[in-house]
Amino acid sequence: VQLQASGGGFVQAGDFLRLSCVASRRTSGYTMAWFRQAPGKEREFIASISGWLSTSYADSAKGRFTISRDNTKNTVYLQMNSLKPEDTAVYYCASRAPGTVQFDYWGQGTLVTVSS
Repeated sequence: VQLQASGGGFVQAGDFLRLSCVASRRTSGYTMAWFRQAPGKEREFIASISGWLSTSYADSAKGRFTISRDNTKNTVYLQMNSLKPEDTAVYYCASRAPGTVQFDYWGQGTLVTVSS
């Protein structure tokens, strides 16, 4: 599966962005997720959505970010509201096939920069 992330950009604190990740083929049964990596930091989990639409969020994302998917478009989204400068990072989408434990497929990343 190839993943193509987009939607990053330069915004002000308090603004919003919606990231998109398009898969090269059907991924309706896959768990899809967003991760991010800030400069000088480890990559961290942000949110995931299973094939049954069960979602999970990191504490940093709860209440501000929403993950969703449109299986008709093989696309997963990350709606990010009330952005903060500490949200600045490269955001990656990833997919995990049913019955597996690791995210094996990764997109190329999209940069989000939040200015104060």
